[in-house]
Amino acid sequence: MKNPREIISQIKQTVPPYVKLVAVSKFHPASMIEEAYAGGQRLFGESHVQELQQKYQILPKDIEWHFIGHLQTNKVKYIAPYVQLIHAVDTHKLLVEINRQAEKNNRVIDCLLELHVACEETKYGFAPQELLDYLKQGEWRLLKNIRLCGLMCMASNVDDEEQISREFEQSNTIFARLKTEFFPDDDYFTIRSWGMSDDYLIAVKHGSNMVRIGSKIFGPRVY
Repeated sequence: MKNPREIISQIKQTVPPYVKLVAVSKFHPASMIEEAYAGGQRLFGESHVQELQQKYQILPKDIEWHFIGHLQTNKVKYIAPYVQLIHAVDTHKLLVEINRQAEKNNRVIDCLLELHVACEETKYGFAPQELLDYLKQGEWRLLKNIRLCGLMCMASNVDDEEQISREFEQSNTIFARLKTEFFPDDDYFTIRSWGMSDDYLIAVKHGSNMVRIGSKIFGPRVY
């Protein structure tokens, strides 16, 4: 198998330069992150707080850590001092806790709202109308230590590329609406985080400017 830095280089050649690549390193050893790091990769995604804590302690401090999994409110405090972007905010309660812990650390933490467009009920996130209603209520505007920077979603885990395309296009349309209605003057509300190892090329065609790729870079997970 090719090493991570070679694969990352190849992936970057397949997407426009404005697309940011988050190398999803969960369940992979720090040595593989170091290999990718040596090739210039700085954005890494983890989805388990304890694993992220361990890696943060031993790896270079200029790594930009993204938390990409479902985050429990009682775990926010452990990553609040250093996490750069939390991808999957799916409740106001979670956003309030991120804000609280960010304030304790004298930080502003960037967050993405998770949009549920997939057909699987098991996936988390706001349904489209639910998200619109939530933003209209405006409680989030009182939270001064978080910054909403865009949307994150996952497409259905299916082979039907047309369905995947529709779901990503729906997300892109919703992003555009939210940008116009709620964030017209906020130049940081730009991130569209969708697309993973199997569907990132489709995602980029439908507005994604941040892709989260794990198995394609690091191979099968090491549990």
